[in-house]
Amino acid sequence: MKSHFLIASIMLVVGLAGGFAAGRLLHAQQEPVRRTMLLETELEGVPGKEAHVFLIELAPGASTGKHSHPGSEIAYILEGTAAVDAGSNTAPATQRRGTLSYLKPNEVHSVTNPSKSDALKAIVFALYDKGKPAIAPAK
Repeated sequence: MKSHFLIASIMLVVGLAGGFAAGRLLHAQQEPVRRTMLLETELEGVPGKEAHVFLIELAPGASTGKHSHPGSEIAYILEGTAAVDAGSNTAPATQRRGTLSYLKPNEVHSVTNPSKSDALKAIVFALYDKGKPAIAPAK
């Protein structure tokens, strides 16, 4: 009976260790920044503009790097925490689940996920100048 308990205990420990290792491996393979387009459309009655709605996901510790967009953006945090650095002389603004942020057209900024374990997910509503790249890296 003791040998069955010992074998079951060893199998449990090995299973837990294997599950933990597999989870860490999958987490390490996650794309740092993923953008999933949900809607891209011209707006009737608003010439020269187009609306984009997309899901942005940042892996733990990931950053977008400094960039800008050719229009206004409103972001709603679905999960996690975002540190938004809009280039002012102040510390990055912390946005948490359920909060909104606004970025002006062509405002240079970066977004970082400060968490070491949780992904950041936000839905972004944007009004961009038609025909221009949606993202411009900052110089």
